[in-house]
Amino acid sequence: MYVVLLGFGRLKDLHEIMSVLCRKCLKIWHTNFPANRVRCPICNSPKLVRHDELAELSLAHMDCDAFYAAVEKRDNPELVSKAVIVAYDGARSVVSTCCYIARMYGVRSAMPLFKAKKLCPDGIIVKPRMEEYSKASKQIHKLFQELTPAIEPLSLDEAFLDLAGTEKLHGRTPAQSMAWLAATIERDIGITVSVGLSYNKSLAKLASDLDKPNGFSVIGRAEARTFLAPRAVSDISGVGKALNKKLASDGITTIGQLQHRDEADLAARYGLMGTRLFQFSRGKDQRVVKANAKAKSVSNETTFSTDISDIDILLARLWPLCEKVASRLKKSGKAGKTITLKLKTSDFKTINRSHTLAKPTQLAEKLYTEITPMLRKAISGKKFRLIGVGISSFGDLEDADVPDLLEQENAKTKVIENAIDAVRAKFGDKVIGKGRGLTKK
Repeated sequence: MYVVLLGFGRLKDLHEIMSVLCRKCLKIWHTNFPANRVRCPICNSPKLVRHDELAELSLAHMDCDAFYAAVEKRDNPELVSKAVIVAYDGARSVVSTCCYIARMYGVRSAMPLFKAKKLCPDGIIVKPRMEEYSKASKQIHKLFQELTPAIEPLSLDEAFLDLAGTEKLHGRTPAQSMAWLAATIERDIGITVSVGLSYNKSLAKLASDLDKPNGFSVIGRAEARTFLAPRAVSDISGVGKALNKKLASDGITTIGQLQHRDEADLAARYGLMGTRLFQFSRGKDQRVVKANAKAKSVSNETTFSTDISDIDILLARLWPLCEKVASRLKKSGKAGKTITLKLKTSDFKTINRSHTLAKPTQLAEKLYTEITPMLRKAISGKKFRLIGVGISSFGDLEDADVPDLLEQENAKTKVIENAIDAVRAKFGDKVIGKGRGLTKK
């Protein structure tokens, strides 16, 4: 049977259900709970979750509801009933996130801010406060650790949790633990979250989106294939615009249509993704929760207020990005070998150029030196609205920026950069810098 949510979701089936959980008092019934009862007989809460497999499922995905906007409303009660749009207020800015009131007007994350203002003229634009969001995120992750060591963060505001084997430790089922987590976050941190519970990562993540905000949805093994059949193929993780368009051109728009395709045919047509499409359409996903998953890259980018084609101005914008990436590398104790330049043209075409070093680096000067020729080669008279710097392929820190006979200048560069870092750590980032960091208009 399908997930059944009373009070906070869709009522799909009213036959007698084996397990019922109250999200407020955490009481769980496995038998003899009347199908037509819509409130908890103990605390009278309507937040009931009903499912045949409720006591058997242990893989969860938790996602904060409109995280940045929720923190802003928590800290400023005057915003509670307002349409809040979190973004830097500039001509070329994009929406970082927005509250659910703003979403009712059609505002979405990553939307150009000028468009969001047209859709929601009464929206309140709030500048992002990353330090506050990071603080709230750390509080949430500390609660995660009270439940299980098997945590895979995806961002500041979402994560997978595998609670298999935690029943004896906590004296409650994984479903009860996730209900406790959601209630504790709302009470102690002041924001709401949505929970998806299933038997694999793909379905848990899909479930957490079914009943936002402040939802708790379940997808079990018995229902998975039937549940997935009518849904759009774009619900499959990894199906972006290009693949979605290709699938549509082949007459495939729903997951159910994939269920009738042969795996070999899908693999021949779509490569490795074809196998994933076959497996996911049948509710299969062998990926495990990767505890302490490490970031695979570090990057930073900036969008210009007006399009830029001048190489000198672009290089001036490039340098602070290199410094920011290098700073993040040093703080996290990482060093990378593959350096990437990202450009977005005035007509929104994205250009990526990469170069791999023989040894890892964490120096801003090295990043800048390696990216400069890539930038000079890429411009060709084009105008750009965005520039970005990234580094990946992390290696051993001991091997980073070690000078050899052919690169004696590296030793001098490293000493100078370390000296600048030391001064900035004591007196602030703006007290010292290189000449190329001066603003060029």
